[in-house]
Amino acid sequence: MAPAPAPVSGTSAAFLRSGPTKLLIGGEWVEAADGSTFETINPATGEVLMTCASGQAADVDRAVRAARRALEGPWSRVSPAERGSMLWRLADLIEHHADLLAEIETLDNGKPLAHSRNDDIALVVDQLRYYAGWTTKIEGQTIPVSSDPNHFNFTLREPVGVVGAIVPWNYPLQMAVWKLAPALACGNTCILKPAEQTPLTAVWLGRLALEAGIPPGVVSVITGYGETAGAALSSHPDVDLLVFTGSTEVGRAIVTASAGNLKRVALELGGKSPNIICADADLDKAIAGAANAVFYNMGQDCSAGTRVFVADEVHDEVLAGLAREADSRTIGDGLTPGVDQGPLVSEEQLDKVLAYLAAGEQEGAQLVTGGARVVGDGLGRGFFVRPTVFGGVANDKKIAREEIFGPVVVVLPFSKVEDAVRMGNATRYGLGAGVWTRDVRTAHRAARELKAGSVWVNCYNVADPASPFGGYKESGYGRDLGRDSIDVYTQVKSVWIDFG
Repeated sequence: MAPAPAPVSGTSAAFLRSGPTKLLIGGEWVEAADGSTFETINPATGEVLMTCASGQAADVDRAVRAARRALEGPWSRVSPAERGSMLWRLADLIEHHADLLAEIETLDNGKPLAHSRNDDIALVVDQLRYYAGWTTKIEGQTIPVSSDPNHFNFTLREPVGVVGAIVPWNYPLQMAVWKLAPALACGNTCILKPAEQTPLTAVWLGRLALEAGIPPGVVSVITGYGETAGAALSSHPDVDLLVFTGSTEVGRAIVTASAGNLKRVALELGGKSPNIICADADLDKAIAGAANAVFYNMGQDCSAGTRVFVADEVHDEVLAGLAREADSRTIGDGLTPGVDQGPLVSEEQLDKVLAYLAAGEQEGAQLVTGGARVVGDGLGRGFFVRPTVFGGVANDKKIAREEIFGPVVVVLPFSKVEDAVRMGNATRYGLGAGVWTRDVRTAHRAARELKAGSVWVNCYNVADPASPFGGYKESGYGRDLGRDSIDVYTQVKSVWIDFG
């Protein structure tokens, strides 16, 4: 029998008992226009956590109109320094409520509480403070033009306008702030649509944004389904920029929906990332790093290193090491101390992963460990699946080609590093890649030749608010984080003055 999870804190319990959550529109908490609601589920137990307002097209329209009024009214008169102070206050409030937010994130998403608290919430605070510092540093240029000596030319970098942000369920609060922080730092207003599987920390983010003094209408939170609220936001004619993190399939639908007013779109989409372990690598470090690259967050990570290419000389050792790492992970409710592998986010996601596990065996892959749902140890009602390692996989097989979004890794041998790079690039995706080697020439050559937005050498999935993140190919376009995201959330105006 699995250990019992820690009891839910009084503050979290009170929030969960407080009745259906509402939509944040124009600084007010309101019900959906048609009164519709949906339930969010605890993936560790399969039980209903809370009922939430289900936003529809009419609600999105109300939020867009409120955002436009704020953009052209009070928000336009807030100085860059004041915007920075508001973002810093929001960071302080999140830090103050970190334990509560981490607990709600774990209840809603399933991830271990230590990961919610020490990784997600800590990074959210860092990201807000990073962009709080940017507000006073968004500058244009003076350009020495040659057309006429009496012409003076300079540029202004201005906010794009009303931003729609649709964020996923794997890092709910962190992904929301990846969008919200730079959007507000640049002077935009923002309508946040969290995933219907994990809406609760977005509701809290809206509460704390108001408490931080951000004017009404600058931040709206519309909980609801992608096919209703998300689709309405993507196609709304008065949304100037749509930013999205999620699957490539939904990204395509958003691009199509955005065509009505030719709104700008930035997408961070799926991945099937290669992780290359060379014969000269520090194998203990590489095995542990490769395991964490795919099993962390239950494998629900767009950049997860799901294809591990291993040099022939060390293939068997690495395969056995990854299996040991998989078997050593403690599976359970994310609120249980010591758990490092929680449930998948939903029954739908569980069914999807189980279908891929069956496909792998049907295609003749060697199931080294895992490969099944966890039905014992008191976890049968939750959406748990064992960390899984497949060997004997060809690079063109389904489990090596398609994004599984679960704790499943395939191990493929290679003879030469250039072969591993070639196989690693043989995918429609290009989000992340890893290389483990002691040879600096190999490291630099592989980093240059791998077609991915991020390449990690002797590490994996390292991130920082100052470093850009995004994809090549069908993994999207535009960048989150860093200086590059300022370009996403601003537009350039060229000003000419004739002083002749």
